[in-house]
Amino acid sequence: MKKLLTLLLAAMMVLGIVGCGPKEPPVEQSEVQKIIEQAQTMTLEELAKKAIEESNGATFYGVGNSSRGKTALPLFIAYLQTIDASYTLNFEWQQPKNNKIFDQLTADSLKEVGTFAMTLIQDGNQIESKMVKTGILDAFIPKEWAEANGTTPEAYKGYLPLQTLNKIFMFNNTGEKVYNNCWDFVYEGEHGLFMDIDSEIVGKNFLYMLTHEKYSKWLKDAFDVLPVDKKAYFQPVVDEMEAEAKTLGLGENGKYALTWIKLWVESYNAQTDDGPICNILVDKSATDQFGLIVYSKLRSVQETDTVSVNNITVAAYQDGYVGIGGYGYSHYLFVTDNSPLPWTACAFIAYMTQTVDGFSAWGKDIGGYSANPLVAAGTEAERNHSKGGYVDGVNVFDAKNDRGYEWWVAEDKGELVIEDPAYCASVAFTVGSWIEMLTKYNK
Repeated sequence: MKKLLTLLLAAMMVLGIVGCGPKEPPVEQSEVQKIIEQAQTMTLEELAKKAIEESNGATFYGVGNSSRGKTALPLFIAYLQTIDASYTLNFEWQQPKNNKIFDQLTADSLKEVGTFAMTLIQDGNQIESKMVKTGILDAFIPKEWAEANGTTPEAYKGYLPLQTLNKIFMFNNTGEKVYNNCWDFVYEGEHGLFMDIDSEIVGKNFLYMLTHEKYSKWLKDAFDVLPVDKKAYFQPVVDEMEAEAKTLGLGENGKYALTWIKLWVESYNAQTDDGPICNILVDKSATDQFGLIVYSKLRSVQETDTVSVNNITVAAYQDGYVGIGGYGYSHYLFVTDNSPLPWTACAFIAYMTQTVDGFSAWGKDIGGYSANPLVAAGTEAERNHSKGGYVDGVNVFDAKNDRGYEWWVAEDKGELVIEDPAYCASVAFTVGSWIEMLTKYNK
């Protein structure tokens, strides 16, 4: 009996060991991550006091895809000076071109203490794969920003967006041609003006997102209401893409997404920047041309006898327009994992995302929407973008009357395709490789 009991106990111990398995060693936090953990429990004012202690008289280096960090930093310094009038901060802000920001941050991460305190960066796919998973950038979610969005820093899933920008379909209206369905942009003979997807990678993310079931359903719904002749033009390609969609593991409407992507990649007129595209479209000589560009570019149009915002139509603003109106991507804020001034970086990030003044460098234009509903409402109250085309109370340039973020992302309204970093990263190899093959043979 004793031997039997001993054997049973031994067996139970073995099973216990097997059942539990080896425990993963705890992941050790970096010093910056420890500071972020504390910072996420603090108000903006508390963070500001920490920043003053840390960086008074120092130099702050930031890097971003947007140059407007250079405009926001003096406002931040002025805010800190309302708490401590003796506070000073020198600063430099860099904006690398040609997607070099990832290389620059990677090189800086090799130092024990980096040069850059924080970054404002776009392209969710590369952020996910090259910056976050590698430990180069750390997400900081300000406490009051999370509360404004009905959550907590611990419960919030995702990265911290400063803003969502929209790129939308616009067409020159000086001719007879009308685009009233998103499939019109990939119809026979069309060649939309678009920043090449190898020049601005967020354009490739837009194509990735079209394969998400939510957005491929939008494309399918728009396809279903096409006139018979147009539907007949597209149907052979849809049929051809059915097998491709299954191979790529897409949902039931994936074939519509692949059809639209294929025809778009094979037809668009590649450009190097949105500014020149806008300048082309608003000229009356650009009859029957269209583009997919940043909405805010309309702000810089100088009215002349031949050039006018009224020479273009925002496709989604038309009564009866069907389907996607464009796409939205975010500028995300991160603290570098070897930040020389982590408290100041957290305070600056909180200031930009929690105050109208902090967001004002970006909020002054149409087509840029704060991810903080309180800041978004305050910005609209201050700027009145919904009447951006009004002059002396008269609606002069309707294309500049921004319908707002909620309108743009709503189904059956703007139908803006929104970038999801995790989804883009998940299909970057499969769908991404398929798109690379298209560009290889068609560009």
